[in-house]
Amino acid sequence: MGARALPEAMIFDVDGTLFRTETLLLPAYYTTFDRLRSEGLFRGETPPEHYIISGLGMLLEEIWEQVLPDYGRDVRRRADELLLKLQLDGLKLGEGELYEGVEETLRSLRERGVRLFTASNGLEAYVKGVIQHQGLEPLFEPEGLYSAGEYRTRSKVDLVRLLVEKHGLKNVWMVGDRSSDVEAGKENGLFVVGCDYAGFRKPHELEGADVRIASFAELLELVDESRETSTA
Repeated sequence: MGARALPEAMIFDVDGTLFRTETLLLPAYYTTFDRLRSEGLFRGETPPEHYIISGLGMLLEEIWEQVLPDYGRDVRRRADELLLKLQLDGLKLGEGELYEGVEETLRSLRERGVRLFTASNGLEAYVKGVIQHQGLEPLFEPEGLYSAGEYRTRSKVDLVRLLVEKHGLKNVWMVGDRSSDVEAGKENGLFVVGCDYAGFRKPHELEGADVRIASFAELLELVDESRETSTA
């Protein structure tokens, strides 16, 4: 386990970490394929939902290669456009849920002086839409919502490196539920907290994390333990 110093900042993945993605994603996913069929771009049954769920945490291009391996770029691009629009429409209507304790825990972390950021492989409009429509935006740092879609990074390692360097951060925790989060944290020398509650990660996905949590609220216990260690 890495050294657990009191964090100056935390960087959060969004889907499967803060946001219960499937509550928004799956209705939009099925509607997307209804639209693709009606537009004559897709035939047959909607691909099983595990293809889109298992792709969470990947870059969007990789997700659509997995969901639509037999279709070209134009169809994948149209599917991407439809899915994003449907999810943003859903957010505006109040659809989608945070994991239990997320808002309260983030608020408590801010009160403890921890600076909060996101780093997601999703599109800018989606990442910012989730944070804004869930009422979390005031808790995060100004210009602290980072996404691969906005910064055109090819990996979360690069995105997190950019974030850390741009904000001059020294002691940072990376918090996420996928192997890409563990890799991004470790490659940038961060303490990594693996979130073990989303339910759709792959076996051994969190190997390499410094610690795992079974609920989001456990972050406060880790921070308070670190505070005690730092002041001992």
